[in-house]
Amino acid sequence: MKIFTGAQIKELDKFTIENEPVASIDLMERAAKAIVRALQDEWDNRTPFVVFAGPGNNGGDALAVACLMAEAGYEVSVYLFNVNDRLSAECAINKQRVMDCKRIKDFKEVLVDFDPPKLTAETVVIDGLFGSGLTKALTGGFASLVKYINQSPAKVVSIDLPSGMMTEDNTHNVKAHIVRAHLTLTLQQKKLAMLFEDNQQFIGRLRVLDIRLSPAYIAQTVTQFQVLEEADVRSRLLTRGDFVNKGLMGHALIVAGSYGMAGAAVLAGRACMRSGVGKLTVCTPRQNYNVMQISLPEAILSIGKEEYFFTEPIDTEHYDAVGLGPGMGQHEDTAIALISQIRRTQCPMVIDADALNILASHKAWMQQLPEQLILTPHVGEFDRLGNGGSEGDYDRLAKAIDLAQHLQAYVLLKGHYSALCLPDGRVYFNPTGNAGMATAGSGDVLTGIITGLLARGYNRENACIVGMYLHGLAGDLAAKQLGKESLMAGDIIAYLPKAFEFLG
Repeated sequence: MKIFTGAQIKELDKFTIENEPVASIDLMERAAKAIVRALQDEWDNRTPFVVFAGPGNNGGDALAVACLMAEAGYEVSVYLFNVNDRLSAECAINKQRVMDCKRIKDFKEVLVDFDPPKLTAETVVIDGLFGSGLTKALTGGFASLVKYINQSPAKVVSIDLPSGMMTEDNTHNVKAHIVRAHLTLTLQQKKLAMLFEDNQQFIGRLRVLDIRLSPAYIAQTVTQFQVLEEADVRSRLLTRGDFVNKGLMGHALIVAGSYGMAGAAVLAGRACMRSGVGKLTVCTPRQNYNVMQISLPEAILSIGKEEYFFTEPIDTEHYDAVGLGPGMGQHEDTAIALISQIRRTQCPMVIDADALNILASHKAWMQQLPEQLILTPHVGEFDRLGNGGSEGDYDRLAKAIDLAQHLQAYVLLKGHYSALCLPDGRVYFNPTGNAGMATAGSGDVLTGIITGLLARGYNRENACIVGMYLHGLAGDLAAKQLGKESLMAGDIIAYLPKAFEFLG
């Protein structure tokens, strides 16, 4: 699913109107009918509705919804805010329709003074003040209205976007001036702002309503952002021939673990093997020998000279992919060995966990990294990699995009919608996964999966895309059976075969 900017959304509407063809007011009616169906799924006609409509097309949508809801037997009161005495053409048409609708309980056009209605816990507010065209924070009377809505006990449904929210960047927005919706009914496609954790407090539950905007425009328009769909991932899967042998399925190297952190090496190694790789070597300190032999007998062990941590880079000539970092620790000798390992390795590399933290504490090394690395930081690791924290999720994503382009690397920023930032500036968001995966070792599993796919023969982009989707899908399948509260990282590995089967 492509994610369009606010400007592209406007062009999509325009293209649909001109090429379907369909009149703008009829397209608005189409959207209103989809919204009404969604509202009727949630509430019966004993529920009173209060509609707050703005002067633009979002307000026009809200007015159209008000008419349809009233005709369906709902008690509907309407407030149209026209403080500048200037309505969009479609909003003006729907204003007249509201005025002509005998079933509307009450209609008030607010030109100067506003006497707010009483909003009870039984009331549902339809927020149709501002949609995806907003470019600055709300002020004055509209800001006061938003605060009034937010302080009320009423349920709030926002059309397209909660009023006050910008479509993409809300870094410097005034949070108190954004409607806090319980349900957001967005039209056709998700907006970028909806993918960020720090905006969820405003969006509430999200439903995407198909209003049949032009598929031709959607298909031909290039976007920077895209949410992965099952078909996108399935088309990238490699098949396994009947006559292959382990030598043809790739040889991966995982450099992981330190004393007390053998589990990270076990999890990454198991995930790597479950990802279809032919052979796996795990390089880990001597103290982890017994644990690894018992926990992962399928792996070859490369035991370092140091008892407790990684101190010597190893020759990677015979490996097809390398994963570095899980449980490695941050001893200074380990840091020196790590940068040496990165510099001398020619095959694809995944850099994670302590390897990222080492780079964060040796900033000068960041300028010496080879191109085409795969970095898989969570939020904390990414902020440490930079020169300070981020001002929110949008700012962090922007920095991740910049880092991917600057290093010509693949930066996989982990989170609810993990974001894969490609060297060319494009971003893929991953829709799979759940809160149960917020548990120790989950990231180590992802490192193992991607490393295994790389060794198996996937290119870097596809290894990351397939890897993060499978990782989340396995977590979803595990959570369905075990529950989110009880999920452990090992469960993700256990359900990887089912995730492959689901996609295959």
